[in-house]
Amino acid sequence: MKIALIQSAPKLNRSNLVEVSTMIDQYSDANVIVFPELALSGYLLQDKLFEDAWRVEELETLAHQSRQCDIVIGAALWDEGKVYNSALYFSKGELLHIHHKNHLPTYGMFEEGRYFAAGNEIRAFETPNGTAVMVVCEDLWRAETIAAIAESDAEIVYVLASSPARDFQEEGIGIEAQWDALLKAAALLSHNYVIFVNRVGFEDGLGFWGGSRVVTPMGSIEYKMGLFEAEGLSVELNHHLQKLGRYIAKNF
Repeated sequence: MKIALIQSAPKLNRSNLVEVSTMIDQYSDANVIVFPELALSGYLLQDKLFEDAWRVEELETLAHQSRQCDIVIGAALWDEGKVYNSALYFSKGELLHIHHKNHLPTYGMFEEGRYFAAGNEIRAFETPNGTAVMVVCEDLWRAETIAAIAESDAEIVYVLASSPARDFQEEGIGIEAQWDALLKAAALLSHNYVIFVNRVGFEDGLGFWGGSRVVTPMGSIEYKMGLFEAEGLSVELNHHLQKLGRYIAKNF
């Protein structure tokens, strides 16, 4: 299974759809292309959110392109009169699944709870590339999220993020080490590959660090992208590792 991780730097406007479409064409030989949280919208929309949020029918371009490969992407999305911070999964010409971010940070530099409605479930779903589950950034910082993933029948976990850089230390960025702990826990407890795609770029003083990565079912980092630079990376997943992780969990 070939996965393309797109570590993009979204703008605070609707031009992101054009750039996303171009990247999909560029990496269309992958089975699945994964973009970050709010890749179609930018992060700090604030009062502009209700003007720039997308409706499903406006994303027909992505549905059409998903005939080439599956697409996982984040967007501010209108749904039944509310705007959600959502992860969308397109496949074979249709929108297959939507996950609305459950946990909206509203502390320090974050104000999501002031603007977005919150989702209330984490659900695995069938895709042509195995059973999947999607979560968005702060979702994974909750024990109940990791438990829900572990209890599901998912075979692959997609984590979409817009994580700002903070806690700079001599040995690196503190937030990166914290994310590693969460991602490895999710991988080990669910015996799945975990695909983490974090954005880069700057918005109103916030700098997003990137560092997108693939964590194996055994909890090791198999692929890791650079910090602060927009780039794409295509990787092949080793499903023998997934089978080994599930065997060990079942028998030891």
